[in-house]
Amino acid sequence: MLIIAMALVTLAERASFLLLKDRLRMPPLLERALAYVPAAVLSALVAPVVFSGDGASLGPVDARVMAAALAALVAWLTRSVIGTLAVGMGALWALSWLLG
Repeated sequence: MLIIAMALVTLAERASFLLLKDRLRMPPLLERALAYVPAAVLSALVAPVVFSGDGASLGPVDARVMAAALAALVAWLTRSVIGTLAVGMGALWALSWLLG
């Protein structure tokens, strides 16, 4: 019963944003702030993995750090999420393979 009640509350919460979006307006400051949430969440998920220190290394530099730097450059130049992920993962796999 508790799980069903929690599911209904969660469903109501999520549906309210879709059903009431025409009636309620968010303040412009909040809308601008929410535009940065996806990048912040992705950074929070990726940064600990990139800088954890256990991986293939080329001297003092880890393959993950080099791949992340390349992905950041692609993101900055192209603003393409798919391109950034493809280049970052491709660089990570290639560097990990080259470094053993």
